[in-house]
Parts: sequence; structure tokens; C-alpha cells
Amino acid sequence: MAITAAVSEDKLELEKYFQDFTGVFVLYDLNNDHYSRYNPARCAERFLPASTFKILNSLIGLETGVIPNEDYVIKWDGTQYENSAWNQDHTLKTAIQNSVVWYYQELARRVGTEKMQYYVDAVGYGNKNITGKTDTFWLTGALRISADEQVELLKRLYYNDLPFSQRSMKIVKEILVLENTDTYRLSGKTGSGLVGTSYIGWFVGYVEARDNVYFFATNIESSSSEADGVKAKEITRDILQGLELLP
Repeated sequence: MAITAAVSEDKLELEKYFQDFTGVFVLYDLNNDHYSRYNPARCAERFLPASTFKILNSLIGLETGVIPNEDYVIKWDGTQYENSAWNQDHTLKTAIQNSVVWYYQELARRVGTEKMQYYVDAVGYGNKNITGKTDTFWLTGALRISADEQVELLKRLYYNDLPFSQRSMKIVKEILVLENTDTYRLSGKTGSGLVGTSYIGWFVGYVEARDNVYFFATNIESSSSEADGVKAKEITRDILQGLELLP
């Protein structure tokens, strides 16, 4: 099939999807234990995780008991945000779906720096450097992670191979589901950040389809604010459709 031919290539030629962005794409085919990469050298470079850190932040919040479950409400403090979806109370589930920064900032403050560092170290998350403020280190601090490392983290989460309870990992996997159809299930998280004058966009996740699982990570960078998580997700979907992994 076309899928096998495309995915079996070690190096993917995907320039047409990235156009005005410097970018990377990593795909891991579980059944065939095989990686495919676009821009392989850059796939190993570390970048600001931005809101993709919410995956780990959710796990830590659950594991420490700071939040008991996916329905735990943190009250909105009335601060007005440009994203109107943020201007209300949120649960863990709705906060990750809407990428609500304030919810995860409060979660991080309640966890505290010491416990946060403990779990970042235990997981081996990127460069493990959470220097910066407790509630913004993944947005403006020194923490960095590569596309390759994002894929490895997702693989470990999928197989319940992270230093968290089975319950915590099950909850996080459930709240990461974006689309669930008769033929596939797509799970993932976007991220948008700014480092100096460079905008960063992420989309990381996995597709369960055709009795297989395909883990992926897309990162884009540009001096234009168009390089964000929404664009990274759009590019990823186009690539996955081109590889016939999504309809």
C-alpha cells in the first residue's frame, strides 16, 4: 500500500508542506518499529515546549493530588484574556482542550518547584531545566525539548511506561483525544511560543488507525507569528493525509 511505501522511507521529502517555515516532522510506526523524519538533524534540536508541556503538567498535577481528576474545577479569577474561551471556570479536561494557560499556571504553583523538578527529572523531559518562574518556565524559561524526545515521551505514555500511576496516565490519554471515529483516533497537543524574535509552533501526538499506532511531532519556526500551534496542527494533518494515515 502507499502507506507502507511512504512510511518505510527513513527520510521524508516534505518541503511542500512547510513552505515559509523552518520545520521538522518525526513519525514513528509502531508495528514496524520504524522512524521517518523530515529535516532529521533538526529533529534532534531542542526548542521551547510551550503548551505541549501541558501533557506532563497534567500528569504531575494528577500524581501529586493537586487535582483529583479530569473534572476538577479551578475558578477563573476574572482576568480578561484575548482568547474568550479562557474567560470562565475550567476543568483539567476543558483546560487542555482549550490550552488554557492560566489553569496550568495555577496548577504549577500548587505543585511547586521542588515536586515539578522531581518529576521532570524522573521523566527525563528534554534538558530538564525548569529555570525561571514556577508558573511560566515552559513558556519563557530555559526548558527545551526536541521533536525526537516528544515522540519518545508519547510512546512511553501510550505504553504506561512513565513514572506515574496507571490511573494518571489513563486520564491524560483520555483528555488528549481530539478526534474519535470508526476508522481512526487522533490524540495530541498544540503549542505556541516566542523565543527572542522567533515564533515556535508545535503539534505532537499519535494516530491509532488500521490496527497500528503512528506517533508524530511537528515543529515549525519563523519570524512571523503565523508559526504557531494552529499552523503546526494544520501542516501535520496535511502530512498525515498525504501518507494516508488520516482521511
